[in-house]
Amino acid sequence: MITATILCFGDSNTHGTPSDDEEYARLPADVRWTGRLQRLLGDGYHVIEEGLPGRTTNVEYEDRPGCDGRPYFVPCLQSHHPLDVVVIMLGTNDLKTLFDRTPATIADALLGYVDDVEANVTDRTGTTPDTVLVSPIHMDDAQPMFAEMSVDTFDSTSVDASKCLAEEIRRVADARGAVFVDAASVAHAGGDGIHLSLDSHDALAELLANTLMAIMNRRVAARAAR
Repeated sequence: MITATILCFGDSNTHGTPSDDEEYARLPADVRWTGRLQRLLGDGYHVIEEGLPGRTTNVEYEDRPGCDGRPYFVPCLQSHHPLDVVVIMLGTNDLKTLFDRTPATIADALLGYVDDVEANVTDRTGTTPDTVLVSPIHMDDAQPMFAEMSVDTFDSTSVDASKCLAEEIRRVADARGAVFVDAASVAHAGGDGIHLSLDSHDALAELLANTLMAIMNRRVAARAAR
C-alpha cells in the first residue's frame, strides 16, 4: 500500500544524464538517484521522476522551447495529485553564460515554485505537501571533459556561481518554510564537470531518503495529534 507520494522535479541530473559518457546515454532507472531513492524508501513510497535535460527555473532558450520549468510545473503537480512531498532540484542550467544570472536571481525564481505547491496540490488528507529545495552539485572545471562538454555553455564564472547557490537557495527555503538540502554536501560532478558522478547517485539518494523519512514521520505525527 502506498502511504506517501514523492515528486522529484529537476533537470538532467534528475533525468539521469551520465557524467562520463560522451554520448550522454541515459542511466538505467535502477542506477539513477531517483530509482535508488525508491529502493531505499521501500514499498510504502511512490517516487515520481520528472527530470528534463536543460530545464531552467524560469527562463527559456530561444532555440530550445519547453525547458522553462515554471509553465509545466503546475500541470505536473496537478497530474500527479495527491502529493506528500515535492522535491525540486534546479539551478544548474540557469548558470549558462547566455542567461547571465546571479545565484540570488536563480534562487529567487524558486520562490514561485514553493508558492505553486501551496496553491495547487494537497496530500490525501487535504494538507499542503512539504517542499524540499535541493541546491545542485558544484560544477567542476578541473574534470577532464569539462572544457569539451561545456564549450559555449558554461565558463569559470558559472563554476564559481554554482558554489554560491546553496547559500541563496537556503535563504529562499527559510523564507518560505521549505526544507533545504545541499546536494553538494554528499555528491559531486563526474568527468564532464556538470553531471553527477556515478557514485554520487547513491549518496544523494541516501541523503534524500533520510530527509524524506524524517518529513513523513513528522507529517504522520501531526495527523495523529489532530
